[in-house]
Amino acid sequence: MSVDTSTLAAVGRRAGLCAVGFCRAEPFTDSAQVLHERKQAGLHGGMQFTYRNPDRSTCPARLVPGAAALIVGALEFSAAACDRPDDGSPYARVAAYARADYYTPLRAALETMAEPLRAAGHRAVVSADENGLVDRAAAHRAGIGWWGKNSNILLPGAGSLAVLGAVVTDAPLVSADPEPVADGCGSCRRCLDGCPTGAIVAPGTVDARRCLAWLVQADGVFDPDYRVALGDRIYGCDDCSEVCPPNRVRVRLEGRANRRTNGPAWVPVLDLLDSSDEDLIATFGRWYIPRRQPRYLRRNALVVLANVGEPSEPRVRAAVDRALGDPDPLIRAHAVWCARRLGLSLDALSDAADPLVRAELERPVRTSVDSPPVRWFPDRSSPVEPPA
Repeated sequence: MSVDTSTLAAVGRRAGLCAVGFCRAEPFTDSAQVLHERKQAGLHGGMQFTYRNPDRSTCPARLVPGAAALIVGALEFSAAACDRPDDGSPYARVAAYARADYYTPLRAALETMAEPLRAAGHRAVVSADENGLVDRAAAHRAGIGWWGKNSNILLPGAGSLAVLGAVVTDAPLVSADPEPVADGCGSCRRCLDGCPTGAIVAPGTVDARRCLAWLVQADGVFDPDYRVALGDRIYGCDDCSEVCPPNRVRVRLEGRANRRTNGPAWVPVLDLLDSSDEDLIATFGRWYIPRRQPRYLRRNALVVLANVGEPSEPRVRAAVDRALGDPDPLIRAHAVWCARRLGLSLDALSDAADPLVRAELERPVRTSVDSPPVRWFPDRSSPVEPPA
């Protein structure tokens, strides 16, 4: 029994995909080289996604022995602007791609294309949001989009506001790859100029050590050089997408019926800091949280509170005091930075001798009154210099 690509594409579109493409399952040799080079240069910043084992994530046959083809699918999500609640409380912003679980419906749609292949006697494995496959490289090879200068894949008519995944199969669906989608960026460099930390160090090259979207997911102490730049972001960063012309057009056309509805765009910071570990995981567990430890949500929340909190508010002072007395030194350390930035007392601080806490006590801090604009570039050596 044979299954043709036109039938599979129609199945995927009926399941909600905005784009479906097909390509050969040859190793992504160029991507493997780039991943190795950037990892060696430190540009991955400790990120494990596809960097953990580049030789595996660039070889579809590691997922399906004898892999012959990839079916790549894209699912749109909404990026409509949402006004911050105006009730006087501090709120933290959630990036559009993280406001809801878009990967569950994406995987479900990919499964609808995998099922006919299995029924025909072929092996078919769905891969989405995993370390097992370089999904952007697959999308480019399958001809559904071009490489944007911010390193994302941009789809004609959808921009980069879509999540990507693939079906890896041993079914010989195609004999050749489609023609690549023409570059739509041209001379535009709005994403490079619009990144608040200069993380896009060259077209298509992101230094994860500067990228706010990665820093909120990284473990350990939040890099002091980028705490002010984090602003009110609790998870993710949309800046390079928001300034991208194709995405701006997309946002103006948000009325299409197949658009996925976002979840909450704003999180009340003080409520997050008051929540139990169980409640935090129940609410935000689908985010990438290092080792699934809620301490990192609180760490990020304290950085945000330091940037947007009103020190005269009793709830803000109470939240900082509780964090200063927290048994976790990581929380106490960030509470110290938060208190000093807001000009609050450190009287509630416990165990100031801990190395993490002591380092924060010794660190120079700009208060929220005299700090510079959010867009600034710390003096940090890098194998790739930021654009002039």
